[in-house]
Amino acid sequence: MHTVRSTLVVVDSHQPADQILNRARMIASATQSHLHLLVCCKGAHHSSSLDDLQHTMEREGYSVSTQQAWEGNSHKTIIAAQQAQDCGLVITQHLPDNPLLKAVLTPEDWKLLRYCPCPVLMVKTARPWTGGTILAAVDVDSSDVGHRVLHSGIVSHGYDIAQLASGTLHMMSAYPYPLLSSSDPVLQNKESIEAFYCEQCKRLQHEFHISDEHLHVEEGPPDVLIPYMAHKLEAALTVIGSVARTGLSGALVGNTAEMILNTLDSDVLVLKPDDVINHMEELAAPPSSLSGDMATTSWPYHHHHHHPHRIKQSA
Repeated sequence: MHTVRSTLVVVDSHQPADQILNRARMIASATQSHLHLLVCCKGAHHSSSLDDLQHTMEREGYSVSTQQAWEGNSHKTIIAAQQAQDCGLVITQHLPDNPLLKAVLTPEDWKLLRYCPCPVLMVKTARPWTGGTILAAVDVDSSDVGHRVLHSGIVSHGYDIAQLASGTLHMMSAYPYPLLSSSDPVLQNKESIEAFYCEQCKRLQHEFHISDEHLHVEEGPPDVLIPYMAHKLEAALTVIGSVARTGLSGALVGNTAEMILNTLDSDVLVLKPDDVINHMEELAAPPSSLSGDMATTSWPYHHHHHHPHRIKQSA
């Protein structure tokens, strides 16, 4: 987290900006990163209010730039700005999807999660992070190297944010119902499945100093259990991974991150594996551009033993 040098903050001109700007200020204070404020809108009729906002935040000690742009839709506008400004994090505000349009169109938030080449923080509540609960949700059943790195990245981000915000880190993993027809005896009864998942969590528990009381291994589908656990713990932030890949059709299948967006009543930080980020950067880059080292500003997928600046103000 501490390596973020520039953060893209998407300001919705039709919504109060206090909530998302509080998160942006908190992260900028912790990472000393530059804030690039973006309004996704045609024309330049928000330039005056953006200038006022920039001057206000600069007087508060933040490094700020502003932009109003439109690339046909909001997710393309955001990704274009993220690439142009070399931002390692995007902060945006999540609004409930229109249930009528949801059956016909893919919500813009989903598209942003699918195609954005860097981590995305979706602000959903005004609940302070300072002193709050940070929930890291991992699927420890996937044991290949890419997934293991992603799992460490999810818990590492949760650990760093909990340290910065003087909060409490919890980790959870959802395991499937027993499958009597499975050829693997472990998967045939609840006790053996739960024991397997708890054993898989031990490495992360040890690395990030998570007590058994703060580990939650539960039976059921993750798209149900993650929002349930976040609500039960009154989590201020839930950190999850998005591991599905784009196929030739550009569609992602079975993405838990998309399924739980509406049901989570906490902020949500969505991470992707490094190889997926690299692929997203290739898709987002203009055809004529030279490939640059865009991943250098991404939040790290490795835990660093460092002493981060603690957040002084509530956010």
